[in-house]
Parts: sequence; structure tokens; C-alpha cells
Amino acid sequence: MGAKTGLLVYADGDVPELLRQVGAADLERTASMMRQLYPGWEIGECKGSNLWDGVYPPKGTAYAASWPGVEVIGDQRVMIDAPSQLPEHLVAASAGRRLVLHAMHSVVDWLAFAVWEDGRLVRSLSLSPDSGIIENIGEPLPFELPYWAGDRPADIIPWPGEEEEPYALPFHPLDLGEDALRALCGFIQEGRPEPDDVDAEAIELHGFHVQEPHGPDPAEQEAELRRAAEAMDPPRFYTLSPDGSLIERDGL
Repeated sequence: MGAKTGLLVYADGDVPELLRQVGAADLERTASMMRQLYPGWEIGECKGSNLWDGVYPPKGTAYAASWPGVEVIGDQRVMIDAPSQLPEHLVAASAGRRLVLHAMHSVVDWLAFAVWEDGRLVRSLSLSPDSGIIENIGEPLPFELPYWAGDRPADIIPWPGEEEEPYALPFHPLDLGEDALRALCGFIQEGRPEPDDVDAEAIELHGFHVQEPHGPDPAEQEAELRRAAEAMDPPRFYTLSPDGSLIERDGL
């Protein structure tokens, strides 16, 4: 699985139904929303994306769209371990509306999602096999129930030569993550699409460079990483000898 998300959705009602009705998002309306959600930050336009690709933007970038009744923001900054700790101004912006947070990262099998109604947190879950259940607030939502009941056990294939060990959780977070994304937002990242899924690839998002006041410049951070990589010694490669010792060799 390679799914990664960092997504916020504000909506006046059912998110999937509202997203099925949207057209092209107005740039100025979306930029105004960004200024509200990132007060005092430096915000500049950049190339956009779509709802399927844009849920995990590069660092320092946000993909967003604002329509009457529903607003979407993709930003790695909302990928927080405890969704209940989402910054207060982001929660306050959901007054009179529903707010959905969805975040997952396939590298560490981590999932977090949360739902607020009129600014009140009604459900939050965050978990990974390494950290266990990080946050579990409110009653499980209907799509969660088969997982907690043991009907969706994790299907893990062990590495060659290794014995299968019990998975640390009763289900795989990314499996639940896809069902959460479909139930809460109407689409999925991986898996088999259903006929009534939202066509996320057809929903265009505007792009914005977003920099925290007095924060590091993402472009400069990237340049520093490149310089550090260039300064590193070339990689060394080893192979196992018949007696089990390591022998250095040239190249792959």
C-alpha cells in the first residue's frame, strides 16, 4: 500500500453528496479561504492538482478548493498524531458546519481521522502498529464496526524466510483508512472503486505555496538537503560470503 493523505474538508452537510455536485472552484474564493485558514502566513499561487493526487502535497504546498457548501484543503501540516489537537482556529472555522480530518501514511501503517459537528469533536481515532492506539475519542462510526468486531483482520504477508508474527492491531489501519475516506469524503486512494464513488481525479484543486511567518523557506530546506546529499561519500555495497561474512564489492 502506498496511500498517504493530509486532508481537511469543511461542509454544510454530507461531504460525498456535496463533492458529487461541484464544478470548477473559483480561484479568488479559494485564495480568500486560504488567507482565513493561514492567517499571517505567506501564501502564493502555484500549480494545482486534483482531489485524488492532491491529498498529500509536497511540504510547503497546499492544494485547495472552495465551493458554496464545501471546502477542501490538502496539506501535510494536518497530519497530526492527535486530531483533537488540531489548531483552534481551524476548528473554529467549522462553526455551523461539519469538519472532517483524514490523514494516513503507508510507510508506518498510520491512520488518523476525526469529525467535528458545529465545532464539537464527535469522533477521533489515531493508531499505528508501532504506537498502538494514540487517540480514541467518541463512539465508533458505522464503517468502523466490522473492524472492531474482528471481521476485517489484517492480512500480512511475511518477508521470505521470516515466520509470520501476529499483527500488532486487530486490523490494518490502511484498510480502515480507505473505508473511512470513502464514508467521510466519498472516494478512496487504493482499492476497488465503486460506481457511486466521487470522481476525485475530475475535481481540480488550486495550488498554493504556504510559508509560516519567520519559518524556514521550503525551497531553501530542499536545497540544503541536496547539498548534504552531494557532500556524502559514495555508497558502499556488500554481499554475503559462503561463511556468512560481509564482502565489499563494486556497485550493485
